Amino acid sequence: MTPGNNGASTPEDDDPFGYLYADGQANGAQPPSSGYGYPNSVNRVRAVGTRQYGQQATQQAQTAAYGQPNAHYAAPETLPGGAPAAQHQTPAGGGGGRGGRGPNTKGLLIGAIAVVAAVVIGIGVAMVGGDKDKDQPDNQANPGPTQSQASKPSPSKSSGGAAKEEELPAADAKTLRLSPGMATATDVKGAQAEGGVYVTGFNQPGASVTWSVDGIPKAGKYTVYVGYSVPGKDQNATLTVNGTPSERPVDLKNWTHAPEGDFEKGWTKTYNYVQLNKGTNTIKVSCEQGNQCDALLDRMWLVKGWVDSKS
Repeated sequence: MTPGNNGASTPEDDDPFGYLYADGQANGAQPPSSGYGYPNSVNRVRAVGTRQYGQQATQQAQTAAYGQPNAHYAAPETLPGGAPAAQHQTPAGGGGGRGGRGPNTKGLLIGAIAVVAAVVIGIGVAMVGGDKDKDQPDNQANPGPTQSQASKPSPSKSSGGAAKEEELPAADAKTLRLSPGMATATDVKGAQAEGGVYVTGFNQPGASVTWSVDGIPKAGKYTVYVGYSVPGKDQNATLTVNGTPSERPVDLKNWTHAPEGDFEKGWTKTYNYVQLNKGTNTIKVSCEQGNQCDALLDRMWLVKGWVDSKS
C-alpha cells in the first residue's frame, strides 16, 4: 500500500458486510468465517487476556481442567500487593456447601412436634372447658349440690326395706274362753303355747273355744291359724266368725303322719280365711254335729291377708 491510498488496507477500513454489495464482491469479499468479509482482514475478536499473555482464550478454556485456576484471570489477592484472601470456615455439623451435612433437620423436627403437641393440648383444654360450660345452664338455675347435700348418705339396703308388718293379736289356751266340760292340761308334750298348756275335752258335741279379738287395725281379709294335735288320724271342726258359721270346716288333719293314738307326735297347725271388722271381733272353733273332734288345741293367731300356704 502506498501513501495516499485510502483503500481497504487497514483494519479500521474493513467493512464486515462488504460481501453483501457489488463492489465488495468485485474486490473479493466473502461471507465471514473467522474474520471480516475481505480477504486477509484482521480478526478483531479476542478473548479476555489475549493481549497480555498472547494466547487464545478458546484454547485455554478447552484445555483447562475442571476446578483449576484460569490463566486468563488472576484474583486480586494473587497479585503482588493484593488484599489477603478471606478465610471462610464452615460451621461444624452444618453448612450448605458440598462438604456440609445440610441444615439441622433434627432440631426443626423436634420444634415442629412441640408445636403440634401444644396445639393438641390447647384443643383438649378448650373441649373440656366447653363440656363443663354445657353442663351448667345459662341462667345458673341449678347450681351444684352444697356441702351438706353432697355429704348426705344414701339409704342402705337395711334401712330401705319394707316397713315392719304391724303385729296382730294372738291367743293361747289360757286366754281362750272354754265351753262347759273343757279344761286345760300339760300332760302331753309338744304344745307350742306358753308353759306347754293346751285345751282338752274338745271331743264332744257342743264343745267350743272362743277368742275375742281386740285391736284389728282395719276391716278386710285375714287368715286365722289354729294350733292342734290329733292321735294319728284326721279330724275337723266348725269355724264361726262374728256369729256367722263358715262354709269351710277347720281341717284338723294328721299333717305330721303321727302314728294312731300318739298325740305327742301329732302337733301341727291349720288355717282358714276370714273377713274381720275394724276393732273387736269374735272367732269360735266348735265341735258340731257331723264333726270329728278328737283333738287337742293349744293356740290361735292372725295374719293379714289371705295366705296361700301353710306357714
